[in-house]
Amino acid sequence: MTESARDSALAHPAERVRRGEPARGSWVVTGIAELTTHDPELGTLPDAAVAAEGDTITWIGPTARAPAVDHRIDVGGRAVVPGFVDSHTHLVFAGDRAAEFAARMRGERYDGGGIASTVAATRAADDAVLRELLATRIAELRAQGTTTVEIKSGYGLTVADEERALRLAAEVTAETTFLGAHVVPAGTFRDEYLALVTGPMLAAGAPYARWIDVFCEPGSPHAFDGDEARAVLEAGRAAGLGLRVHGNQLGPGPGVGLAVELGAASVDHCTYLTDQDVDALVCGDTVATLLPGVEFSTRSPYPDARRLRDAGVPLALATDCNPGTCASSSMPLMIALAVREMGLTPAEALHAATAGAARALRRDDIGVLAPGRRADLTVLDAPSHVHLAYRPGVPLARALDFRAS
Repeated sequence: MTESARDSALAHPAERVRRGEPARGSWVVTGIAELTTHDPELGTLPDAAVAAEGDTITWIGPTARAPAVDHRIDVGGRAVVPGFVDSHTHLVFAGDRAAEFAARMRGERYDGGGIASTVAATRAADDAVLRELLATRIAELRAQGTTTVEIKSGYGLTVADEERALRLAAEVTAETTFLGAHVVPAGTFRDEYLALVTGPMLAAGAPYARWIDVFCEPGSPHAFDGDEARAVLEAGRAAGLGLRVHGNQLGPGPGVGLAVELGAASVDHCTYLTDQDVDALVCGDTVATLLPGVEFSTRSPYPDARRLRDAGVPLALATDCNPGTCASSSMPLMIALAVREMGLTPAEALHAATAGAARALRRDDIGVLAPGRRADLTVLDAPSHVHLAYRPGVPLARALDFRAS
């Protein structure tokens, strides 16, 4: 196969993903120089192939023993990894906050207040505009190897606008999160807004959501303290939603302890942790989701991923793609930052961006490549996964799955 023909074949499945078409028939990917599976029995395989029927992997083994199938793709000595799982994003928004970013680079501190400008722009945009913006962002992240994405609301902060954000997000992913408790809107009494979030707003958003989240930061005047966060999470759980928490981003606080106590699937940020927080994460089943793009974009200290990993805390990596604190949709960048700034090895960072993030979504069908799992593959224009950190900023990764998440 010529290089141009091979590139065309590689682009074909990713284009199916963009259009949301289901896979048809059987297919096999061959010529894989290094296949990272994260499966404890399969491990990392050289000169490998992956076969699937429709959207499900049916066989993994040496290229020479690849089964006969309807469609065959030769990746020509590239590496293949599980599709990246971006388990924390805020993709339904209008406008940007580039001026805020520039101000932070001049030394201004982030405290969550800039969210109000995004709320205003998002409320002013109609459904067609938001849908187009969302489609553009989905295409952007898939072009960088992401095959599953979680999307939060939180830029509406009215019953109608939060319901709309979740409805639009549900058009592109099953992993939708109600984040009415993102900030307390200016000019609103805290107790009245909390009652709105846990009452009519939750009732309107829950039919379109799988999860509920809360920005638990007692040190911020815009976010929610421990008691308020507990009320939000308990109301969400009573409505049948799974729990997620923004916690310990701006300073030490109750977010991590609350997440573990209530059995949240994930507590995200984890920038400022006490020994008690780490011990709680070790003893619980809550994943610590780290968002290094935020630290990069706010000049904040990076979380100590090495400390967490060595303690036995389950880790995930995600982008937190949003207009204010991380305008990047690049999971490869998050992997590179986790290696360079947070003490993880390339293999550990890749695991956190795939299998670890799948665990943060309580998913056992993605993040690992093995028979019976979903056939979400990401191909690297490199012979090894190490190049994700070794060559930061280079567009190496492309989704090769046949189905949108």
